[in-house]
Amino acid sequence: MAEFDLQQLGPQEAYHLVTRIVAPRPIALVSSLDPAGHGNLAPFSYFTMGGSNPPSCIFCPVNTRDGKHKDTLRNVEQTGEYVINVCTRDIAQQMNQCSFPYPPGEDEFDRSGLTRAPSRLVRAPGVAQSPIRLECRLHQILRHGEGPLSSNYVVGQILLVHVQDGLLGPDGRPDDERIGFIGRLGDEFYTEVSPDSLFRMARPDRG
Repeated sequence: MAEFDLQQLGPQEAYHLVTRIVAPRPIALVSSLDPAGHGNLAPFSYFTMGGSNPPSCIFCPVNTRDGKHKDTLRNVEQTGEYVINVCTRDIAQQMNQCSFPYPPGEDEFDRSGLTRAPSRLVRAPGVAQSPIRLECRLHQILRHGEGPLSSNYVVGQILLVHVQDGLLGPDGRPDDERIGFIGRLGDEFYTEVSPDSLFRMARPDRG
């Protein structure tokens, strides 16, 4: 087997290696406001759920290649709230446009053509075209490393979930066969969750 000693790799080399291994990754399209009310919308594929008592999730805006904090991180740190918008194939192109490094104060909603949807418990708007939106309150930011591409883990509590009509299954919960999630892979590749790509496995007995 090939071996890669990540202690000997630079940040860029490590990025290109690990993003091809830890995949597919769900995408959090995060909307936030700065204290003056200027908006920001950016995608993050370093995203997962945490526990459920309280319900929590984590996303990680890494520092830029010149070691600066991204607008999303600054907004969340200063206001303590944000919205995670679920990404599907229908909004993949607009999501990708939001990844362009626009200057601070330039709202990606306006550049991408996505529509603002009012939130109920936080000030930041959600994305109207996203089928599922999570209103979140910041719990903690955990920093790992310093300089370019170092990590800022944003741990948030999920306060309220919006689910588009028609996406709930017979049990009253979101139906994976109807949502159409997309996931991030390495390089410029993405994947789509379609009904024919799903399979079921019941939890095992003791065996």
